[in-house]
Amino acid sequence: MNKEQKSETARFLGRLKSGIWFIGISSWLFGISDRTIATLADGYLSAMDISQLFTASFLFVSWLFLKPKSRL
Repeated sequence: MNKEQKSETARFLGRLKSGIWFIGISSWLFGISDRTIATLADGYLSAMDISQLFTASFLFVSWLFLKPKSRL
């Protein structure tokens, strides 16, 4: 592999990581909004619903910290 192929491969992997990260963000936002609607739909907040919301929110914030570094 020459230098040009290595840089092209690195660029592709960087874009792939960023794409997966953005898909993850949309998935987490959908999941949190779905859980919120399901929790508020019946008008009754149970401890299980609240714990699921907090867990999903915590995992979403953790996902935000996994953002891949962008290389120029």
